[in-house]
Amino acid sequence: MIGIVDYGMGNLFSVSKALERMQIPYIISDSPEELDRMKGLILPGVGAFKDAMALLEDTKLDHFLTSYVESGRPLLGICLGMQLLFDESEENGCFQGLGLLKGRVTRIPAEKVKVPHMGWNELTFHQDSPVLHGVDEGFVYFVHSYYVSEMRAEDLLASAVYNVEIPAVVGHKNVFGMQFHPEKSGEVGMQLLSNFAKAMERSEAIL
Repeated sequence: MIGIVDYGMGNLFSVSKALERMQIPYIISDSPEELDRMKGLILPGVGAFKDAMALLEDTKLDHFLTSYVESGRPLLGICLGMQLLFDESEENGCFQGLGLLKGRVTRIPAEKVKVPHMGWNELTFHQDSPVLHGVDEGFVYFVHSYYVSEMRAEDLLASAVYNVEIPAVVGHKNVFGMQFHPEKSGEVGMQLLSNFAKAMERSEAIL
């Protein structure tokens, strides 16, 4: 069963409805004790990095997520949830993230494109991963103003281009992230979520 982490800033409705459509069992919870019984977790996110980290810290979910990942179980961050996985963000200052992936979040350069980035962009795959198995390089739906501008090349699974290269799917061992909204990205997004659930069940979420 998948646990959707409820810390007050996630798009819980759309993520849960997507899991329901695929008949993937889930719970929505803010309780570390309850979430700790799950085989895998999804960390959604909508809003500002600073506010999201403050809520995670206030509820001690930041420490819980670190220990959960250290146990070897898979975690998937979506949109802002993906950015929170990294070391730091410059959104409205400089703020520390969960540090589960190495990298930095910065604002999308706005010289040639509109920011926020809202729309469909095509994925380009860079390496194999359980979450990408059987998925074609189709279009997915983005809504964001910040992106991961610095990260380890070996953690980049798929990208999209919006003036700059946008890391779209990232992963290291049992930690995964998707900058776009898979739950709003049609068949491609549904397949990616399904793959995460399958990898979770088979305990194959290691790159």
